Amino acid sequence: MAAAGPWPELEAALRERRRELSLAGAAVAERVAAGGGRLPEALLALPLLQSLELSGCAALRELGPGVAAALPALHTLVLSRNALGPAGLGAGLGGPLPALRLLDLSGNGLEALPAELGGTGDGAGNAAPAFPQLRSLNLSANRLRELGPGLARAAPQLQELLLSGNRLRALPGGLLPPAGPPAPFPLLSRLDAADNEVAELGADIAALPALKSLDVANNQLRELPAALADCPRLKEANFRGNQLRDKRLEKMVNGCQTKAILEYLRAGGRGKGKADSAREEVRKKKREKQQKKDSGGGEQDEVEDVSKLLVKVLHVSENPAPLVVKVSPGVKDVRAFIVCCVLKGVNLKPGNALKRFLTMQTKLHEDICEKRTVATIATHDLQLVKAPLTYDVQPPDELKIMPLGRKEIKAKDLLRQLQLEAEEQRKQKKRQNVSGLHKYLQLLDGKDNYPCLVDAEGAVISFPPITNSEKTKIRKETRDLFLEVTSDTSLQICKDVMDTLILKIAELNRSTLENKEGSGSDVELDALCGPGSLNLPLVVEQVRVVDLDGNLKVLYPSKTDLATVSSLLTVIR
Repeated sequence: MAAAGPWPELEAALRERRRELSLAGAAVAERVAAGGGRLPEALLALPLLQSLELSGCAALRELGPGVAAALPALHTLVLSRNALGPAGLGAGLGGPLPALRLLDLSGNGLEALPAELGGTGDGAGNAAPAFPQLRSLNLSANRLRELGPGLARAAPQLQELLLSGNRLRALPGGLLPPAGPPAPFPLLSRLDAADNEVAELGADIAALPALKSLDVANNQLRELPAALADCPRLKEANFRGNQLRDKRLEKMVNGCQTKAILEYLRAGGRGKGKADSAREEVRKKKREKQQKKDSGGGEQDEVEDVSKLLVKVLHVSENPAPLVVKVSPGVKDVRAFIVCCVLKGVNLKPGNALKRFLTMQTKLHEDICEKRTVATIATHDLQLVKAPLTYDVQPPDELKIMPLGRKEIKAKDLLRQLQLEAEEQRKQKKRQNVSGLHKYLQLLDGKDNYPCLVDAEGAVISFPPITNSEKTKIRKETRDLFLEVTSDTSLQICKDVMDTLILKIAELNRSTLENKEGSGSDVELDALCGPGSLNLPLVVEQVRVVDLDGNLKVLYPSKTDLATVSSLLTVIR
């Protein structure tokens, strides 16, 4: 590996025992180029690293040897938009990465995969899988013409395979190994191969038992195989941009009618004879039998209906004005962890939608947040948030906030007021338990400084774990939210709580839309294709949390976030 010049990011990561590291910018590119187009040797001294991202560096041509062996805890590796080739990848991946769950190699101009990823010439045979835990593999925007069967051996637990923007000519093509146990890709639920040169969609696509989402838009397909109707769980399919011979089928395709397409193919389609139709009827019965077996009497169908919830992630690189939260060093000893994001497209106006939203937040505080002892949620009206924001600490006699439903007050006076109210509650109800904010007062016992989120005007908009500010209060008219989760326990707890919060908001939003089914705009509804089109996707904008020098501490949602709710939420990245 290269060792040209100092790498302060790596020195800081080693000193602070960081689990996440993101390298970007012109200075990084210059150092990589000076080091011969390789990653720096100092990277090998970070065995605790779990997430590594180095993207947009045209100078990066190879990983260098030993990456896999040196980073055994790595679960996320993002190397998109670089200049990596098969040889440059193979040296670094020349060994198992047993914990790796996400690998992003998009935009590297790869013409072939390294043997470690099942490329041509793979001789792994019956060797142990190199990536036994890999769930998501992104190979989009390369120059791949074919994929070998070795990928199924290298990554047997793969759930998401992204291949758009390559030069593939057949699908699945050589991706599936010869028939025989074990079945290849038993968990693969999403296959994206849009914008390729695919002229043949093989009947063996039905050999993917878990496939739910298939995208082969903008290819060279002339017909669709009847075997698609045998995919027992296929719910979303995009075939647009192909010149299909069957014009009736093409009309269905352009109308995003996935269910109608599958029914049409199952019935034999256009130009089928009686023998073909009879065979299709046999296939239909076989498929229904398999569905009943898989679903346990319909439970699977119910789960899949719930999974229609949609969320689209807007990456910071695609956002002209991404929101950033700076963190002061003082929070480390008070309430060290914070995760934030922006959520757009919420509808709180109809009926009791706002009340249900607030009730949902209260329940999360009681349940997953364990009465705010492990984490606290704060939700704000984005339009009222004055960025940039700073997560800071202030002494109790200096911290001022306008609590929800109250006048501006110092933190020490607010706590004293709440304590008096709690005592009055106990006297009136003649019991020890108290309700509302009063039951969280003990969480700040012994703290010399209190945590707070401060806006660009110096106003405190959040005082965890006690209250938000009236200044950014959510109202019925609120459409866009700024969400924060803080904890003094761990960063992962913040992420898990945020995952659940987004899921619950998506559920509420869908419920609101379903109740207003008759009043929605046809244009808006047609913007989403397939079943569940009333469920317009929420947009989650990534928010970077950085230190005062601008070094990244956490990005949410990263490519591994929202995984805890993946069975109930479809995430478009």
